[in-house]
Amino acid sequence: MDARVESKICSFCGEQGSQERRLAGGLGAMICVPCLEHFYDVTRTPERIATQARPVWDEMSDAELLSKLPLILRSAAQNTDFAADWVALIRARGISWAQIGKVLGVTRQAAWERFASNLTPTDTAADGQ
Repeated sequence: MDARVESKICSFCGEQGSQERRLAGGLGAMICVPCLEHFYDVTRTPERIATQARPVWDEMSDAELLSKLPLILRSAAQNTDFAADWVALIRARGISWAQIGKVLGVTRQAAWERFASNLTPTDTAADGQ
């Protein structure tokens, strides 16, 4: 699993992680320190929370909305990559495709078809192993 900060983006602002722009996160979502500080600041008191009643996109121009779309898709791709890494971790522990499919609410075959192309040949067996 790739844990290098330089290969991740902040799921909130879309900025690339670096040694200067540290990221924290889990389950695929990442947050940079400036965004963390911003959200900490706006959630410290009920009064500050009340000032954030409207979603940020309500205030955006059409151009701003459009400019965010590639960032949203990069964040979605990061989460998809994380899911594939997670399945590789699960398979490396010997957990079966049937178990993976069950927790995803799909058949073992559907789980295998979704994730097997990202795994090594020994992890891709569709026989339930």
